[in-house]
Amino acid sequence: MTYYARGSESEILTEEQLKEGLFIALEKLGSRKKVLALPPDFTRFHSHAGILTRFAYNFYGDQLTDILPALGTHAAMSEKELEVMFGDVPKNLFRVHNWRNDLHTLGEVPSEFLSEVSEGKVNYKWPAQVNKLLVEGKFDLILSVGQVVPHEVIGMANYNKNIFVGTGGKEGINKSHYLGAVYGMERMMGRADTPVRKVLNYASDNFAKDLPIVYVLTVVGKDLLGRLAVKGLFVGDDYETFKMAAELSLKVNFEMLDEPLKKVVVYLDPSEFKSTWLGNKSIYRTRMAIADDGELIVLAPGLKEFGEDKEIDRLIRKYGYVTTPEVLKFVDENEELQNNLSAAAHLIHGSSENRFKITYCPGNLTKEEIESVNFRYADLTQMMNKYNPEILKDGFNVLPNGEEFFYISNPALGLWSFKDRFK
Repeated sequence: MTYYARGSESEILTEEQLKEGLFIALEKLGSRKKVLALPPDFTRFHSHAGILTRFAYNFYGDQLTDILPALGTHAAMSEKELEVMFGDVPKNLFRVHNWRNDLHTLGEVPSEFLSEVSEGKVNYKWPAQVNKLLVEGKFDLILSVGQVVPHEVIGMANYNKNIFVGTGGKEGINKSHYLGAVYGMERMMGRADTPVRKVLNYASDNFAKDLPIVYVLTVVGKDLLGRLAVKGLFVGDDYETFKMAAELSLKVNFEMLDEPLKKVVVYLDPSEFKSTWLGNKSIYRTRMAIADDGELIVLAPGLKEFGEDKEIDRLIRKYGYVTTPEVLKFVDENEELQNNLSAAAHLIHGSSENRFKITYCPGNLTKEEIESVNFRYADLTQMMNKYNPEILKDGFNVLPNGEEFFYISNPALGLWSFKDRFK
């Protein structure tokens, strides 16, 4: 059931309107005694989920007893990040998700189902894992808060991904990432109905009915001046609520181009992007727009590591970003990748499949480190002087020497494609 829905391409929702819409939905739910909030972490700061979580705390007060950021495999939030994202919400409410240990398995999606939805590309069972707090906490409301936006693993982010991946476990995250990667990102991104989503929906329909989950979903775009703006708010407990948000996101966050792009420059905000695990959104979100033999230049002042998780970082350094056939061969031959399929999937996600060049300009990694994982390297200071984020505008830019390129200030907010590649 949908409790609140408001949004359009032309709409811009103020914080007061977000609060009003959320309160309308929560009032329809009736009184609750014990509430858990599941917002994203700081890597989704622009989702406005922090603000909405604060509003939920304003509404429920002491009845909101726990807040579990849906970290997935990400690092725990720092105190500073909690303050910036959630304001004056008491820090003693926050819990840290441990994706390796704090788990409860609700059930298993059968291998036959995964084989069917993947067109035979995988043939394994998928565990529907969630943080044990969701089950053992005996909550009468679980508020899953987040942004719907095009996504490389599942097609469109959020809805039950926030549950089964955001609070999920090692095996579930690994296998879902790998399913999306081998099925093909170009076949997934910008689509609500994908093999990974079908697996998660199976889990929701068959194993999670007793969990009192209500989804609070935003769609975030830009106003006429290029500033971030909330275009929609959707609150409900079913797939239809997500579908409405996904349809708006496709209109707001997906830019279809008439011609493929020869050069793309992407800026990664250092407060948000410190690893290629996250920073490779610059690759995922632009790959359908870049021309054969084109170039992607990634300005990454905050980049200090490849994987936020130490083991994933080690695997990325060992195998590098190579083509899909090479990754599949590595998986077949190496047990350590078989046991960490999300890392294998990430290697596929970070590859151009030798179709275009990827040049990283890191703030805190060396030339040798960047080139060891098969990216090209360029000096950050020189490239920031040439492509100055403070004066560039999103979209097409031309330098004084006549060089033309396409600039993206935050790859997490959108998806770009040459129209003939998205069918």
